[in-house]
Amino acid sequence: MDVSAQIEAVYDTLRRRNPGEAEFHQAAHEVLHAIGPVLKAHPQYADARIVERLCEPERQLMFRVPWVDDQGTVQVNRGFRVEFNSALGPYKGGLRFHPSVNLGIVKFLGFEQIFKNALTGLAIGGGKGGSDFDPKGRSEAEVMRFCQSFMTELYRHLGEHTDVPAGDIGVGGREIGYLFGQYKRITNRFEAGVLTGKPVGWGGSPARTEATGYGTVFFAQEMLATRGQDFDGRRVVVSGSGNVAVYAIEKVHALGGLVVACSDSSGYLVDENGIDLALLKEIKEVRRERLSAYAEAKPSARFSDRGSVFDVPCEIALPCATQNELHQQDAGALVKNGVLAVAEGANMPCTPEAVEVFRGARVLFGPGKAANAGGVATSALEMQQNASRDRWTFERTEDQLAGIMRQVHAQCRASAEIYGGDADDYVLGANTAGFRHVADAMMAQGVI
Repeated sequence: MDVSAQIEAVYDTLRRRNPGEAEFHQAAHEVLHAIGPVLKAHPQYADARIVERLCEPERQLMFRVPWVDDQGTVQVNRGFRVEFNSALGPYKGGLRFHPSVNLGIVKFLGFEQIFKNALTGLAIGGGKGGSDFDPKGRSEAEVMRFCQSFMTELYRHLGEHTDVPAGDIGVGGREIGYLFGQYKRITNRFEAGVLTGKPVGWGGSPARTEATGYGTVFFAQEMLATRGQDFDGRRVVVSGSGNVAVYAIEKVHALGGLVVACSDSSGYLVDENGIDLALLKEIKEVRRERLSAYAEAKPSARFSDRGSVFDVPCEIALPCATQNELHQQDAGALVKNGVLAVAEGANMPCTPEAVEVFRGARVLFGPGKAANAGGVATSALEMQQNASRDRWTFERTEDQLAGIMRQVHAQCRASAEIYGGDADDYVLGANTAGFRHVADAMMAQGVI
């Protein structure tokens, strides 16, 4: 069987064995159809059925999460943890609390995490988890009770050498605190390295909050530099207004760019004077309100609940909200308006059709498994600090993050040249480089 036929057979089997999991199918399709040149060059991977083994999680956990709301009513949610691959280190990946979470979403995220983590060069495997619980509109006491119930089941599967979750959508420092407190209460151990994204005062890493957004901007900066360009004076659009988007905006402004638009689930905001970061943080992080409140407070801004944030003309776009938010027509609008570079701050925010538009137009495109690796990289740095009972400065952590993102960018370009000849093909480069790291480790460890 030739390589193409083998890949199609693996993909067909994956779809049959995982019905209804569209996001997982999409993530697997991208990887499988990028690594053909690697399998041709290294037939030992095919002989050892590395691809088939990579597509099957080492462990999938799904459990009931009962809790009592403030009205005394029993609520029941589902909890998930997919421990996908531990060839390079303990499972590492965030927890997402959002109504859209299901097993297929968690598997897509965990699968992407394998290759993202491999690209960092740090000793971390791939995993992901979460729940269909929605923290929005819930009281502090309700969030605490939910987190305690969630951890009461999950704790038995965690450990600093086994599985180390972090935050994701809906899981910030507050939720990590409640989760860690329950873990400590049950185990009677202050095992700081078992959860990352902790506040700095009790084991967290400086710059972890900023890391994913900063890292995305660092990666985009490296892409731009290959064409003799940078952020200085550039118009930038960022989708989302959560943690990743806020700190992407912060770093873009620090590098001289002007972010003129961002979004949330209710619509998008345009401020031609540049997004007022202090006001944005006040509204989203303190008041937890919609972006329309920004427009009400700022005469220079306008809010729209129609169309897309990607309709706003820009030279650099950073999709930082959620999966499959940027569609083919959005990509067409960005290209028509002269976009130079797109870097994914979220996990798989661009649909396959949108990615093809960017690649066809020779737009610099950084896929999420490379461009948003900064968050998990800094989580691994937090694990290092916890293991040594050390605390780094913000500046030292940010310098390490910037260095890791430069290394990720360099790996992508080098691998793209080896397996496709075009160093600008970051999709090919990220997938082939990440795959080789994991495949070599799996080969060395035998059939397990």
